[in-house]
Amino acid sequence: MDVAAQPKNESEEVPLSPWWIRSVLIVMVLGFAGLLAITTLAYRNAPPIPAKVVDASGVTVFTGDDISNGQAVFLRYGLMDNGTIWGHGAYLGPDYSAVALHRIGLDTADVLARQQYGKPVSELTPGQAAAIQGEVAVALKTNRFNADTQTLSLTTPEAAAYRQQVGYWKAYFHDPVGNGGLKPDLITDPLELHQFTAFVTWAAWASVANRPGYNYSYTNNFPYDPSVGNQAVPGALLWSALSLVVLLIGIGVVLLAFGKFDYLGWITRGHRVHPQVIPGQASPGQRALVKFFVVVALLFLAQTLVGGGIAHFRADPSSFYGFQLEKIFPSNLLRVWHLQTAIFWIATAYVAAALFLARSLRADEPRWLVPATHALFAAFALVIGASLLGEWAGMAGWFGDWWFWFGNQGWEYLEIGRFWQYLLVAGLLAWFVMLWWLARPRAVSNPNARPLARMFLLAALAIPIFYIPALFYGAKTNFTVVDTWRFWIIHLWVEGFFEFFATTVVALTFFQLGLTNRNTALRVIYLDAILYFLGGLIGTGHHWYFSGHSQFNMAMSAIFSVLEVVPLTLLTLDAWDFVRTSRGDCDDCGVPLAVPHKWTFYFLMAVGFWNFLGAGVFGFLVNLPIVSYYEVGTILTPNHGHAALMGVFGMLAIALMVFVLRQTTDESRWPGIEKYIKVAFWGTNTGLLMMIVLSLFPGGVLQVWDVVQHGYWHARSLDYTATDTARLLEWLRLPGDLVFIIFGAIPLSIAAIKSYFGMHAAARA
Repeated sequence: MDVAAQPKNESEEVPLSPWWIRSVLIVMVLGFAGLLAITTLAYRNAPPIPAKVVDASGVTVFTGDDISNGQAVFLRYGLMDNGTIWGHGAYLGPDYSAVALHRIGLDTADVLARQQYGKPVSELTPGQAAAIQGEVAVALKTNRFNADTQTLSLTTPEAAAYRQQVGYWKAYFHDPVGNGGLKPDLITDPLELHQFTAFVTWAAWASVANRPGYNYSYTNNFPYDPSVGNQAVPGALLWSALSLVVLLIGIGVVLLAFGKFDYLGWITRGHRVHPQVIPGQASPGQRALVKFFVVVALLFLAQTLVGGGIAHFRADPSSFYGFQLEKIFPSNLLRVWHLQTAIFWIATAYVAAALFLARSLRADEPRWLVPATHALFAAFALVIGASLLGEWAGMAGWFGDWWFWFGNQGWEYLEIGRFWQYLLVAGLLAWFVMLWWLARPRAVSNPNARPLARMFLLAALAIPIFYIPALFYGAKTNFTVVDTWRFWIIHLWVEGFFEFFATTVVALTFFQLGLTNRNTALRVIYLDAILYFLGGLIGTGHHWYFSGHSQFNMAMSAIFSVLEVVPLTLLTLDAWDFVRTSRGDCDDCGVPLAVPHKWTFYFLMAVGFWNFLGAGVFGFLVNLPIVSYYEVGTILTPNHGHAALMGVFGMLAIALMVFVLRQTTDESRWPGIEKYIKVAFWGTNTGLLMMIVLSLFPGGVLQVWDVVQHGYWHARSLDYTATDTARLLEWLRLPGDLVFIIFGAIPLSIAAIKSYFGMHAAARA
């Protein structure tokens, strides 16, 4: 029997104070006002793209069209999944802007040395070399862009340095050993090489030339390179210090609130458990959702396998155990797939689990639910499969001029072709319509669940709505503008509204399981929304410190982003109450509730642990402007990314998966599935911890130290990444990878497949 159809004896609870929702709205309005102000300024303050760039004699060296087309070349060949621009991108190759800047500095110094001393700079005395370096810094820091004529003038040494770079980049793209595993001779066309060099030269110019009216560059003097005069701006230190003050105040206020009000958190005191969903009693529409989780598990396994391949390219780019993998699956393609499969399997788990929970809120099941679920599954399968194959074909050049629409857009995390993005938005909107019809308040059978259903639907609506900024730019849009909208998706969509949606899903799950009452669940949703949006909206800008924004963004983002740590700190206060809540006695099912949903709770507790460590500790480590100046784009970034994305959103997706599998599996078949889930829990968490402790964290710390000692360009080049110590730390990633794959992803896939076929076998019996 459908438990949701049973009569409810529980009377409706007294509504919470309206100031809870008012506070959420106030925080969101103020937060979006600040974020929109920063975004608007990005258009005004972005480094200009000159109509033409000329040498000292007025001869055109390259044009603005060359710069824009060069950015398209950068994207078309997936180079943002090889290296970075201004620290944003992948870590297999160099930071292209940093290398271009350093080489321009070296070539300019050599020209000046020969002009003044008749010999290269390497043969000068220390005093002479220092004098030349001073002249180089002055020459490169001088901004010769004429806004009236839209012309950028280069000095004779700078123009000569540009012309020498074309050959350098041609050599870079020739050999996979020196570029982190790109396809051999990736770019050989002279026009494309000219355009690509124009783009990275422009990026280098913007990173060193002083912004008009200021004594620092468009990128706030990033990257760090003392040889060309790039040092950390004073504001990076000032705003870092002030943000620490704000952090201490924020933690103090919240600790005071938790000390004064004993009803904050998950605990529902004196509450007996009355679950509204019982394992093994799923409806046909809910059982139709299990196939989503088979896809989730298989995509998760695929992501771990390509992730292992990427790690191998860092440890040994010359050969994949004797096989030249880069000829078929180059490293930048594997990284595209690694990111996209992660996004797809986590999002798919959330989509399916939300429908499952929405169905449990009502007594009856609409006749359209099963066929609509099948149609939604087909749409997701089409977008996932076609977009992944399209990225491969696009990077191979099979789509010609249509690469941006059907292949690989090239923007990190948003590589999916524009056509597939439109289909994804349409699919998410269709998903929301299904959710709304299932969980609209008047359709919800339990009056106490209706306020939760409203928040659940609002959070769900934000998912398709706030993905739309991914459609606001093209391949040739100014890099600063694109990076602004890109992090509206990466940070605001994922770390803001997906976090909000995840909180509502967990709260609704706890309510449906009878672990917490309505008001407790609502307070958690409201409090998390206030705290996450307080720091997370304007705090989005901590990604933009050095991507062409002014110091207004640095000040605002540093102050607010540090508050993102505050709600994560509360996890330590709420941890034991969370454990106690999940161990409540079940009045209706005759067994301790921790037994039927034990592993769901274990994965949810893992979410709390990784949220504090990955998002809180490691995120705070890299968010301060003065730290980010030296750190962005080093291994400390994926150290934070792996612990936060996999540890938080990934573990939550698995928790929801385990919940659905348990609800759709009868008691007789569950022990045969549970043993694989148990192994997967310890395998995923142990493997992830091993990756971080043995490789990512120590590797990131040592790389940042190399930045401080030798400059950013050096730490991102083979001069550092090919050293014995760096390669050893990359190889130490292997044990954690193997544990994660063998004891994590594989058992989880087996559990999902066994659950799917077991469910169908039970239906036929």
